[in-house]
Amino acid sequence: MSSESRPAAQIAAGRVGRPHGLDGSFYVTRPRPLLLMLGSSLAVAGHTREIVRRAGTDEHPIVRLQGVEDRDAALALRGLELATSQAQAPALGEGEYWAHELEGCFVTAGPVRVGKVIRMIELPSCEALEVRREDGGAPLLVPMVKEAIREVSVAERRIEVDLDFLDLRGSRGDRADG
Repeated sequence: MSSESRPAAQIAAGRVGRPHGLDGSFYVTRPRPLLLMLGSSLAVAGHTREIVRRAGTDEHPIVRLQGVEDRDAALALRGLELATSQAQAPALGEGEYWAHELEGCFVTAGPVRVGKVIRMIELPSCEALEVRREDGGAPLLVPMVKEAIREVSVAERRIEVDLDFLDLRGSRGDRADG
């Protein structure tokens, strides 16, 4: 799900999964439940359509879109991205970010530039930033936890991390926890 596949003002809400029933409903894969509310508008296949049915769970949502009236119509959309405008997205709490806000941010540790955020990924225990390292090393995963991230400035396109927590310098055992 690359940011190049949708306009910058769009946020990915998930992808059309397999059909559910005969009325045009389908499962949503890679869902972002906050963006899949009844009555919300989603862009898919070049059209904006309203969610007219929302069932299932947040982990396995089932939706039906206006104008998608049968199983064949849902099947024709399978695999396509669902997106909504950033203006329609609900406001997030303090310290919460949409993935597209962090993609492309420079990651620093004090004055040292560590790399650039490629994407945000979901891990079983938390979300993490995948960072392309400046030194050309293997990509770095930075967990989105306060112990790893000191500061996020979306306006400055910068994320400050704690290298000791990430154990890149091998000094993790030398610092005092507290």
